[in-house]
Amino acid sequence: MGNALKGKTGWRRILNAAGYSWAGLQAAFRGEAAFRQLVALNALLIPLAFSLDVGRAERALLIAVCLLALIVELLNSAIEATVDRISLALHPLSKQAKDQGSAAQLVALLLIGLVWAVILL
Repeated sequence: MGNALKGKTGWRRILNAAGYSWAGLQAAFRGEAAFRQLVALNALLIPLAFSLDVGRAERALLIAVCLLALIVELLNSAIEATVDRISLALHPLSKQAKDQGSAAQLVALLLIGLVWAVILL
């Protein structure tokens, strides 16, 4: 019974999931200025990470924190869309959810700065 509610399985499920993921990335890029800004930042920092004279582990960490900020922004955007879908009315819990998503993104950006500073300085 549970599988009937889940939809496709096997390769079809993987292909569908990839399509949903691609649609989510497109929606974020089109509709979220913060996501576009992070993509631009990553377009600068990731190639820079490859040009630096650092070890493989350090390079991986420099890149990972950049990608983590994109992940956090996607989750933050999902939270905002869900809250807005439920109601556009002002509510303390809606504000709290959106503020906490924003705070998560701030922490991710601070992490980028911290990791890059520790490795480069």
